[in-house]
Amino acid sequence: EVAAGLGISRDHLQLYGDDKAKIALEARAGRPLSGRLVLVAAITPTDAGEGKTTTSIGLAQGLSRIGQSVCLALREPSLGPTFGMKGGATGGGKSIVVPADDINLHFTGDFHAISAAHNLLAAMLDNHLHQGNALDVDPRRVLWRRVIDMNDRSLRHIVIGLGGAIDGVPRETGFDITPASEVMTALCLAENAVDLRRRLERIVVALTFAKGRVTAADLKAVGAMIVLLKDAIRPNLVQTVDGVPALLHGGPFANIAHGCSSVIATKMALAHADWAVTEAGFGFDLGAEKFFDIKCVSAGLDTAVVVLVATVRALKLHGGAAKDALATPDPAAVERGLGNLAKHVESIRTFCEPPVVALNRFATDTDEEIEVVRRACAVLGAPFAVSEVFARGGEGGIALAEAVVEHAERRSKPFCPLYDWSEPVKTKMEKIARAMYGAREVSWSNDAEKDLAMIRRFGYEGLPLCVAKTQKSLSDDPKLLGRPEDFEISVRNVILAAGAGYLVPLLGDIIRMPGLPATPQAERLDLVDGRVVGMN
Repeated sequence: EVAAGLGISRDHLQLYGDDKAKIALEARAGRPLSGRLVLVAAITPTDAGEGKTTTSIGLAQGLSRIGQSVCLALREPSLGPTFGMKGGATGGGKSIVVPADDINLHFTGDFHAISAAHNLLAAMLDNHLHQGNALDVDPRRVLWRRVIDMNDRSLRHIVIGLGGAIDGVPRETGFDITPASEVMTALCLAENAVDLRRRLERIVVALTFAKGRVTAADLKAVGAMIVLLKDAIRPNLVQTVDGVPALLHGGPFANIAHGCSSVIATKMALAHADWAVTEAGFGFDLGAEKFFDIKCVSAGLDTAVVVLVATVRALKLHGGAAKDALATPDPAAVERGLGNLAKHVESIRTFCEPPVVALNRFATDTDEEIEVVRRACAVLGAPFAVSEVFARGGEGGIALAEAVVEHAERRSKPFCPLYDWSEPVKTKMEKIARAMYGAREVSWSNDAEKDLAMIRRFGYEGLPLCVAKTQKSLSDDPKLLGRPEDFEISVRNVILAAGAGYLVPLLGDIIRMPGLPATPQAERLDLVDGRVVGMN
């Protein structure tokens, strides 16, 4: 019924039980992308939680309540945060996508398929080394690590191939988390199966002794990788708790990858509904910048409006309030934290896009605190709406939905990219650092300079940048809250992701394999009488 409401026939559905399905790519054939795209972003996240996914779901519910045709296009959750600090990622309260437990766990197996395809390539590379190394791969210059969809700090740096001649070639390597996999990004940025194959073929896995490139195509691994991904490339159809269609597909993190759901799902939503609501991970400076400069440029997408999610609780923290005092009314702390909100509004306008501010209301927020934010938005000239979707579902999202409809561009004007892909890497990095973070300058380590030299030698300088940095601050220092000014950011390495089609500057102490917190969510999860309990 949900698929039929989008105009998708039963012939294009691959059912996974009664409550989820894969959609064949052929379902979009011949349909124009006539919908308007809404991007939901957020201020710099804090441990208090901003509720960006909850707001995205609630906005779609609100649009449906006021008679609009709407479809969500969201990311799939990773098991890492599900069992780690954050918990599940299917929304909250009365604004959730269902079946929530399945979505937060194995879902339709996409993450497992991506992990398997990634690790197959790693296994074929190590097998090539063991079987005579016809490609003359330098074991000291293997670039391709393995992945697992779990927070496991002990796997960041490992040695493999120990035990003797029959156990392979010993070398140092490590694991990243699956949302950081280049295979994940290749799938999310691919237009179709042919494009996915091209992206996988050009993945650079190692260098030769002569410092030439070795690709996945050279290892003859691409066909098998495609086989593993044959179902994962199809977007997943589920629904909100009140029946609004939702396409969940792909799950790259925005602090270590590009943070956006798949191009295929986004275009599927635009082809089947008048409004497509999508989100970009973490703050606007991370996921949304990449949404525009990578996803929109490569896929020819544009937004009609950008919704910026803020909370009184987060603004208090940015204003210097203590974590244990967030439930205490403190309009002054909210006022002091408004610099972070203002910076993100400025950043949205840098892309020539109209912002709408959504205040995700918590039960402890006072009218006086909310009024502080409302007045600030009036000064900024940004439309403002209180979102109460957690408590009231679609009814609590009507005000935000009406603001979005009122202020969305009727004919979307082209957004303004922050940089041209053809510019030098350092120029692109400086533009991002100054416009998005407010940094004074960018410094480059010796290792980063060596990485850039290799990138130039191979002709990859024309790729866009997917910056990996802390999500907790506009800077690369997680302790600098609010709106830091007059600071420097440091690039310690630049990772080539030729298959994905971008370069990854690593800023500060960012790592691509998270660790579990002292008290992980996994300790709270259990199966009781056949039901999952403790899923946050």
